[in-house]
Amino acid sequence: MKIDTLLSQLSEWLRNEGSEGDIVISSRIRLARNLTGFPFITRATEADRTAIKETVRKALPRIFSARTCSFVDVDALELLDRQCLQERQLISRELVEMDGPRAAVIDHSERFCIMVNEEDHLRIHGMTGGFEPMRVWERINEIDDKLESRLDYTFHEKLGYLTACPTNVGTGLRISVMLHLPALVISKEIDKVFRALQKVNLAVRGLYGEGSQSFGDFYQISNQATLGLTEEEVIKKVGGIIPQIIGYERQARDFLMNERSDMVHDRCSRAVGLLKTARTIGSVEAMHHLSSMRLGINLGILDAADITTVNTLLLHIQPAHLQKIHGKALSSTERDVARAQYFRKTLGEN
Repeated sequence: MKIDTLLSQLSEWLRNEGSEGDIVISSRIRLARNLTGFPFITRATEADRTAIKETVRKALPRIFSARTCSFVDVDALELLDRQCLQERQLISRELVEMDGPRAAVIDHSERFCIMVNEEDHLRIHGMTGGFEPMRVWERINEIDDKLESRLDYTFHEKLGYLTACPTNVGTGLRISVMLHLPALVISKEIDKVFRALQKVNLAVRGLYGEGSQSFGDFYQISNQATLGLTEEEVIKKVGGIIPQIIGYERQARDFLMNERSDMVHDRCSRAVGLLKTARTIGSVEAMHHLSSMRLGINLGILDAADITTVNTLLLHIQPAHLQKIHGKALSSTERDVARAQYFRKTLGEN
């Protein structure tokens, strides 16, 4: 699989096709699994990790068609290609930065990916656009069953699936929902929401998950506990909270439009004007302006583009994608110039 081929397609989770797509960017579910007969990755030798990778590689032809997914040797990829996969939410920062034998099984439609030799032997994750947790679970559960029919998972009768980190023991399931919450940020209500989430043991992370910062008012909300709950119970817990947050964001948007409409119009219009005319722009500033642009389109204030275009921009202005599009490595300063040029071209300005 050539990573460059991904640049010509838009990931399913960015197509704005799922429910509540004006607020919910994506729903994702990840399963952590380990194989019997091998030590956890933290104690595995290079020979162990090579053997794990080859065990998975040999099992794949009986599970997936080569026409629909590819086995990618991540350790053989250039850094830029690894970073590109991370920006597309297919692999983690850890898999990008770590050394040694590791791989990824990537669905050509980018609906799921299986990381090999990350924190656990297998990290199986699926994603889709909008608020569709059960849809993702049905897909990922089927993939997990297929893998388990060919691979021997480490499982304890009382504890469930055994994992490298104790917080994942049990189902090994992590559900995360990426939300766009600009109105709660503008109205300064976002911290109140985060405190409420912490009380019910839900984590808030940035655009790229654990360890990442939030840019452009995009947040990932996920469960922290997996032990003592079934998969359906974990999904139900998170799935029951997200509609409340969606409701808070809608209330905040209504308040801003009713009480501070001039400020909202000005903020959104300025964002588009700057993106159309800037000669240089950093990624953080760009994300904040795209957030305002996305808000303005969803509120009916702007007709500068559609949401799918904005979602595409969110991906293509990231450092690795920007360099892949230009076909060469760029310095930070060069990326800022190229990013502004890309905005002008996409949004209709010279």
